[in-house]
Amino acid sequence: MTKETQLPEGKHIVLFDGVCNFCNDSVRFIMKRDKKDLYRFASLESDLGMQLTKERGIDTDKVDSIILIQPGEAYHIKSDAALEIAKNLSGLYPILGVFLYLPSAFRNFFYDFIARNRYKWFGKKDGCPMPTKEERDKFLDT
Repeated sequence: MTKETQLPEGKHIVLFDGVCNFCNDSVRFIMKRDKKDLYRFASLESDLGMQLTKERGIDTDKVDSIILIQPGEAYHIKSDAALEIAKNLSGLYPILGVFLYLPSAFRNFFYDFIARNRYKWFGKKDGCPMPTKEERDKFLDT
């Protein structure tokens, strides 16, 4: 294992599929509701994204849509990541955390179905879209 990358202190890192329209829209959704300024973002395809997944032994052939890396060593994948993110958003979204009590295999069945079809349903880009000037500080790989 390589020396662990220094991440912004106290921030949660969301790794996402940078070419997926649904994933990019989800990142913007999170940014709009991140009133505590907890989240920073990097695409899975970026050098940083590849390094962070490699350091944690995450196989991106099996997890290619969203990964949440929390301060310290903790990380979450698939539905766990989405629900952990929702717990910190403004509005009623933290209520979704109740679904964490369901077995992850059950939750991930639905998550994987959406992930498998995301390009067909929402499309994809040739590359990661550039963040707006206001969003740029939230991205670690731009």
